[in-house]
Amino acid sequence: MKAFTIIFLGLLLSTIQAFSQKGVEDGSKYGHGEDSITCLKNLSLYTELVKQDRYDEAHPYWEIAFNECPLSTRRLYTDGEEIMDYKIKHAENQAEKDKYFDELMRVYDQRIKYFGDHPRYGVPYIKGKKAISMLDYKKDDIEIRKEAYQLLKESVMNGGGSTQPAVLGIFMTSTVAMFNDSEIQAEDVVNNYTTITDLLTAQIENPKMAKYKSTLEDLAGKIEELFARSGAANCNTLDRIFSPQLAEHKDDLPWLKRVSRLLANGMCEDMDLLYKVSEYQHNIEPSHSSAYGLARMYLKAGDTDRSSEYYEEAISLVEDDNQKAKYYYQLGLVNLANNRFSSARTNALKAIEANPEWGQPYILIGKAYATSATGIGDDEFTHKTAYWAAVDKFIQAKSVDPQVAEEANTLINLYIKHFPEEKEIFFQGLEKGGSYTVGGWIGERTTVRSK
Repeated sequence: MKAFTIIFLGLLLSTIQAFSQKGVEDGSKYGHGEDSITCLKNLSLYTELVKQDRYDEAHPYWEIAFNECPLSTRRLYTDGEEIMDYKIKHAENQAEKDKYFDELMRVYDQRIKYFGDHPRYGVPYIKGKKAISMLDYKKDDIEIRKEAYQLLKESVMNGGGSTQPAVLGIFMTSTVAMFNDSEIQAEDVVNNYTTITDLLTAQIENPKMAKYKSTLEDLAGKIEELFARSGAANCNTLDRIFSPQLAEHKDDLPWLKRVSRLLANGMCEDMDLLYKVSEYQHNIEPSHSSAYGLARMYLKAGDTDRSSEYYEEAISLVEDDNQKAKYYYQLGLVNLANNRFSSARTNALKAIEANPEWGQPYILIGKAYATSATGIGDDEFTHKTAYWAAVDKFIQAKSVDPQVAEEANTLINLYIKHFPEEKEIFFQGLEKGGSYTVGGWIGERTTVRSK
């Protein structure tokens, strides 16, 4: 009987212990017995305090729930992020900040362990959020930046089309930062950019994302601008990456468009890749960048008439005013090289209309005036008056665009030497500082000056 009693008590004790297991021990949501009551109580207490933004008071109750019933609810982790963010921002010293930062990292890691299989907010999503938090609080730590970059890369590669737009944007920012730190190569920047833009394009075109379309398009524009300024998008790198892929993508319009746009933005003019991509793209769907590529191709081949035709087509298809100005300007240069002075000025003026703060078109007009000087009038003096008009344009160029000041000043100093002498002005019955209309195709009012 005594033996039976001992056995019975032992079984009873083990049964009670089993029913008192914590959720973290037996894989249940809340645990069993008293532990389940403790878990539910702490969940309830911290949740109410978080609703009231009383994060300091919520923290100890949340911590018990976090440690003892990690499978209870996904909110345990979203609330944990909120609490830790608060604690980090209100920490009294760096040691406290570091302590709560480490605890925030545990929140993400434990969420991956227990909720990483969530169909929508699984491992890729959590890794993306963790990386963003790492960069928010430790962006000056190179090791943290490297770890965050790797997490972002894994998040994007595994998350695919469901990757959060914020993660795509931060991944591009992190990519450029890593490139600037010499931690990754230019090819990595281009490949990451390609992946990011593919995913963003798919989201923009997804009818379910229609209400976010303008936001996504704005993000895509900022990512493209960031990439263009990264220094990784140089012509040699683009050629090295995309030329081997061309044969298999010659009928792939999205791929051709992207490569064509990158080459156009990088002003990669004298490249076989640009010519071939442009031809393939233009055959499928004409665009301003493909027309630009063909214009450059025919210009290189010496066929300026066909080149001019494609420049005109590029201009008619482009919507961005700054890009339109570049095309008009380059067409003006083609005109100038062929001594079509009036056409050069016409296209330069159109470039100015599209981008009034750009000085290069004014310089182009000034060069056209100076180059055509011997065709103005029928004597040496009237030839020289063209230089007055030319210098006017160089002065105007630097007044609207300080970036061209050095070139403009060099040209001014060069052509002032071709001004008439004072005695020539006197023999013409003119006075310095007076008004004068330059003849010929120039036909502009200017000021009489001597060298």
